[in-house]
Parts: sequence; C-alpha cells; structure tokens
Amino acid sequence: MSPDPYAWSADLDGLLVVAVLAGAYAVGTRGVVVARWRVVCFGTGLALVLLTHVTPMAAIANNYLLSVHLLQNVVVAEWAPALCVLGVPPALAARLARPPAARVATHPAFALPAWVAVYVAWHLPVPYEAALEHPGTLLHLEHASYFASGVLLWWPVLQERPHAIGAGLKAGYLFLAFVLASPIGLLLSLLPEPVYGFYEAAPRLWGLSALADQQIAGVTMAVEEAVVFCAACSVYFLRFLREQEREETVTSGNR
Repeated sequence: MSPDPYAWSADLDGLLVVAVLAGAYAVGTRGVVVARWRVVCFGTGLALVLLTHVTPMAAIANNYLLSVHLLQNVVVAEWAPALCVLGVPPALAARLARPPAARVATHPAFALPAWVAVYVAWHLPVPYEAALEHPGTLLHLEHASYFASGVLLWWPVLQERPHAIGAGLKAGYLFLAFVLASPIGLLLSLLPEPVYGFYEAAPRLWGLSALADQQIAGVTMAVEEAVVFCAACSVYFLRFLREQEREETVTSGNR
C-alpha cells in the first residue's frame, strides 16, 4: 500500500536539526545584541528545514516525485543555510570562526568545492537511490551534508570572519557556484530517459510520468539556481561598482 502523499510526519531528521540549531543559537547569542532582522532570518531558515521534513513535501519527495525531492534538496542545501548564516550576528560569527578548522572550512577555496562535491555526489543515481531506500540513515546523512556544505558555501559571502573578501570576489564566487551547479538541473531536463529507477517505479502522482517529472525537476532546479545565484551575484557586483566609483572619486579629489 502506497504511503499517503498528503500526510504530515514527525520527521526526527528535521526536528532534531531545528532543535539543536535553535538551542545553539540561543546559547551563542546570550548577552549579545542581535538585530531583529538577523533573528528573523535565522528563524526563517529553521522554518524552511521544518517545512521540508514534516509537511507533505517530505512524503511526496521520499515516495512519489523527483521534482519535489529536488526542490526539498534546494531548500536544504541553499535557501535554509543562507538564511541561517545571515542570521548569525558578527560577534557570534567571530567566535565560531576562531578555530583553525573553521578558518579552513569557510575559506572560499574549500567551501565552494565542498558544496559542489556534495551536490554532485548525492545526485549520482547509486547514492541518490540508496538514500531513498534507507530513509532512516542515508537520507538523514544526505540532508545533513547538504545543509552543512550550504553553510560553508554562504559563510564567506555573508560573514566577514574569518575571511573578509571584497564585493568583486564575492560576485565572482557566486557566479562560479552557479556555473558549477547548474549543469545538474540542465542535464536532468534534457535526458530522454528517466535516470532514477526508484522514481520510475514509484506510484504516479498528479498524472506525471517519470520522464515528465524528471524534466520538471531539472528545469525547476536550473531556474531556481539561476535566480538565487545570479540575484546574489548582481547585488555584490553592483556593490563592487559603487566601491570602485567611490575610490575613483577619492583619488580624483586628492589630485
């Protein structure tokens, strides 16, 4: 009997992550003045993690549709980590960045390849289907690695410690992230046959064939990454241009 696609679930994966992160944030910000917008960002990031794990999105992703599963992955690997990193106040970020391991892990030269490697590895058919067939172990590991690598990806962009990089480098870093990750979605949208046997054999939902589901998944992933990374890249590129303009104005004034 197929699972109810519209059932809510008490997913320990999401609940535990949210509880641990919320507790760590409360302890870490004790005695620290935190801007309200940062608290809202962090809370929204945690809410997105819950959304992907306890709502019907989880049941549909784990049993029926690749397109919903890829959307779940995007939220866990990109949106939620970005909001959580943005929600960390500078004082807490400085403490977290102090250990040597944190300095290495958050360096752009490590963080971006790590995120891309996690993304590519889990989208290969064998590990992807193994995670779906072992939701109590490998699927939890998949989601945890997505979130952790997503935090590393966004840290050098949204935090100044331990690596304060310029707006121009941030724009280039984000553009490179888009270039390296976008082929996954494009490939899925263009392949003439379903890649994942798990979803090919899954009960059909909403009248979508396995191939149509895969094509929707690929297009959705490619469009989402174009919007998120290009928008963020544009913000920092415009900031870079303003910085250059100010420098030229100062230089001209000193002549």
